[in-house]
Amino acid sequence: MRRYHRLVPDRAALILDVDTGIDDALALLYAAASPEVDLLAVTCVSGNVAARDVERNTRAVLELAGRGDVAVALGRETPLVKPLEIAPETHGRHGLGYAELPPAQRALSEQHAVDVIVDAVRSRPGEVTLTTLGPLTNLALALEREPELPRLLRAYALMGGAYRTPGNTTPTAEWNIYVDPDAAKQVFEAWAAALERDPTVERPLAIGLDVTETVRFLPEHLERLTTRLGANSAIARFVSDALRFYFEFHQKYDGFYGAVIHDPFAVAAAIDRSLLSTQAVFVDVEAGAGLTNGMTVADWRGLTGRPPNLDVAVSGQPGAFIERFIDRVGSLLS
Repeated sequence: MRRYHRLVPDRAALILDVDTGIDDALALLYAAASPEVDLLAVTCVSGNVAARDVERNTRAVLELAGRGDVAVALGRETPLVKPLEIAPETHGRHGLGYAELPPAQRALSEQHAVDVIVDAVRSRPGEVTLTTLGPLTNLALALEREPELPRLLRAYALMGGAYRTPGNTTPTAEWNIYVDPDAAKQVFEAWAAALERDPTVERPLAIGLDVTETVRFLPEHLERLTTRLGANSAIARFVSDALRFYFEFHQKYDGFYGAVIHDPFAVAAAIDRSLLSTQAVFVDVEAGAGLTNGMTVADWRGLTGRPPNLDVAVSGQPGAFIERFIDRVGSLLS
């Protein structure tokens, strides 16, 4: 088992690839509030909602957080092979629950998301950390265009997969992988091939349901956050309205009034890996039809004889993260 005890030195040059529903929006706020993050760009993919809603949500949330300067680029609007499925029952019709934000002033980037990712890593080799919070469609396409991406990135972290736990979409599959399993399979295979060519390539950090489902944001946490922000804060109103929808969803389907905030935790762990313990393992993705479609198949016993291609998070520190989330997002001005 491998345990990390480091912050990314200086400011982490970060690109987020998102499918902005409620927890992506919270992740954007967290990234905007993190002093060690240099947020280079945000790229958008269909997942929780369709990509056009994703880019509108993303630009609006960044402006709410005072980061309207960050470029937002639209990527692929459909999975590589499967028909697109979205989750309005989880995130609301347009992805932000009951929250509404004014349209962003800054226009969408003219660049395609894939070009943004590839151009950034080529211009800053060994410096950029990429974190994907939705389906891996854009990254799969970026790897087709630049096969050296695993070597050129400083680090890659993904929120996705269910490795020793049931799925949250099917009995075996987590949502981000399920939406585009073909893309996830290509990405995992690309890193396996890159590691075979060069064992010094850093394995992706896979933050799946095994850990993220322990990160429960409850009404008392929301109350503390809104108190920090102040009653007149637009950010407080936004977070409260978005999370009320999420709380109701979890009450209906998961039996508790609160929210599992997968994506903010993934961003926090990508920045500070001391929030996690991981285990190196070979993982493949089932892209065929049937109940196992989208399953992340982890070879914990080494039965395939394949060397590890992912560092899978096996435990985390949800309490420490939630305190950090309240402290950082609570410091944002609106």
